[in-house]
Amino acid sequence: MNKHSGGYRYSIKEVYRFIQSDCIRYLEKYSLSNMACFYFKDSTFRFQVAFRMSQGRGITKLIGDVFYKFSRVKKRIYLGKETKVGYGLYIGHGGPIIINPTTVIGNNCNLSQFTTIGSNENHAAVIGDNVYIGPNVCIVEDVHIGNNVTIGAGSVVTKDIPDNATAAGNYAKVLNYNNPGRYITRRWPMEWGILVNKR
Repeated sequence: MNKHSGGYRYSIKEVYRFIQSDCIRYLEKYSLSNMACFYFKDSTFRFQVAFRMSQGRGITKLIGDVFYKFSRVKKRIYLGKETKVGYGLYIGHGGPIIINPTTVIGNNCNLSQFTTIGSNENHAAVIGDNVYIGPNVCIVEDVHIGNNVTIGAGSVVTKDIPDNATAAGNYAKVLNYNNPGRYITRRWPMEWGILVNKR
């Protein structure tokens, strides 16, 4: 990965891994044929492919930029090309979602419908790995969300949430540390080529 002003640039191999990881989060099993079928079937996944390719280099970026520009999904999913997103992104019900471009999202994150991650200071949240964000959640400013966190529906998050916590409410508070990350299934692992299934 090469960082540049306003975003990131990945090799074509890295872009392919990102796309594969997203596909596995939706379908559980991966093959080139089922990914191709899913691409033509699901507009959200098509948008994610364009987003991933737009962070590539050379012709990969050029093609991604074109697909991203003409994607109709941009009207309901605001995810800027400069946003750093880890492996295995899952967007529930196709949005709508709004993600500030300074947000950093880890691996295996679930974004549910009507999620907003915002900032008035251009220092949005940093979100860890294996995080489930429920419907109608608003995450405000530069809070840090730990790994294996579940954020309940309708929550407004204004303070950091530690690892392995379940939090909910307006304003969100930690409720417990029982069974963290239970909603993150079909996880993409850090090890290439191995799929870890945990419920």
